[in-house]
Amino acid sequence: MYNPTVARLTYRSLLGRRRAAILFVLPGLLLLISAAVRLFNGADDQVAADVLGGFALATMVPLIGVIAGTGAIGPEIDDGSIIYLLSKPVKRPTIIVTKLFVAVAVTMAFSAVPTLIAGMILNGNGQQVAVAYTVAALIASIAYSALFLLLGTVSRHAVVIGLVYALVWETLFGSLIEGARTLSVQQWALAVAEKVSGGGLVASDVRLPVAVVLLAVVTVAATWFAGQKLRGLKLAGEE
Repeated sequence: MYNPTVARLTYRSLLGRRRAAILFVLPGLLLLISAAVRLFNGADDQVAADVLGGFALATMVPLIGVIAGTGAIGPEIDDGSIIYLLSKPVKRPTIIVTKLFVAVAVTMAFSAVPTLIAGMILNGNGQQVAVAYTVAALIASIAYSALFLLLGTVSRHAVVIGLVYALVWETLFGSLIEGARTLSVQQWALAVAEKVSGGGLVASDVRLPVAVVLLAVVTVAATWFAGQKLRGLKLAGEE
């Protein structure tokens, strides 16, 4: 279910000059903010949790997920070049799983790693804040990548839809409407992080068993639907 050639082409597309520049902006901004906060405020566990929760997990991770998830397949479908890939003797579910693997790897590298570094800068992992939010970023990377990869297969406006979900649904509605938090990847990831940290500074509005089930269901379902959508694309001459 993994094809090295497809992976190499996807990595090359995602890490091209333009996309790579965009991917580096948010992690760089997080590290800059963290350094400034530590310089002017000193080591403070609550402030560290606020920065990592409010910027890293709530903003940086989903936005990078949008770029990686939709970018792994959306542009190829939009410009028609996906046809060349589909004409090769590679099973279509293998293409989706491989692209998901690449999207997850890129999202993790550009979100979880900077989150850990930022946490160490902010408070040296006091009360396990840095590790907890890093775990949350790793878990969220998987679900976001699957969701946004699916969007890339079903809509030409995947990036816009992804941004609306990440910035409006999760960040805005999630902070104002209690019921919306149950349908939030961010809250599901925080439930696992809360377990890692032992509670206190890291907390979620979703119970851990529910969060784990929802994370698994959404990831598997999104991947399956993306595969089904790709199966529906017909090559010239196919009946």
